[in-house]
Amino acid sequence: MQKSDKKNYFNAKTYKLIVLFNTLSKILKFIIFEHLWNVVKACDLILNIQMRACKHKSINMTLQLIIKKIHIVWSDTRRRVVSLLNLNEKNVFDNVTHSRLLHDMKKKKVLRLLLKFVKNFLKDWRIIITINDYMMIKCSVNINISQDSSLSSILYLFYNVNLLKACDDIRLRTSFTNFINDVNILTYKEFMKCNCRVLSEIYDRCEQWLKMHNIKFSKTKHELIHFTRIFK
Repeated sequence: MQKSDKKNYFNAKTYKLIVLFNTLSKILKFIIFEHLWNVVKACDLILNIQMRACKHKSINMTLQLIIKKIHIVWSDTRRRVVSLLNLNEKNVFDNVTHSRLLHDMKKKKVLRLLLKFVKNFLKDWRIIITINDYMMIKCSVNINISQDSSLSSILYLFYNVNLLKACDDIRLRTSFTNFINDVNILTYKEFMKCNCRVLSEIYDRCEQWLKMHNIKFSKTKHELIHFTRIFK
């Protein structure tokens, strides 16, 4: 399907791929999703401030939570500067390492039966591409996590939960909010320079996690925002 508002449709990226799954496969994945979600809730495996794959939560709730945090800081004293660093994990679903994902899920005590399903779900994908009347023969594809699956978001939450924990430090006064591959790290002190030093330390921790998990930040999407109520 053609994407809207594109000037040139000779580029493959200007088309949206429509994926049709077997109905029984969809039902099975939904059942597994529900089981994984029950594990999450029962064992408190996923942090409350991860906003994707969490029912009834959206990007708007992420923004509302950030605003609420800022006002809580200011309610104590108006002199504090709040700094927010936004980081975007690049091509997250394409770079997930299967063995690391299964290892992280096993550490969270996910049932062996569910682990076996996830392991099989991640491999041996085959597709048939059709364009108008042309139909290509079935071929194998190598993907790390399918972006179109209902399981994708919750699997990635298991994958990056340790990254988010690294961003949360009471001593440094840092906290985070997360929506899929967007991580927002918030800190506050009396001076902007102090905030920058803290965020630099947290960023170094994130870099260590990235190397272990085959993920990179999209450096063109980094954003640093400072909030203050002291008007000069």
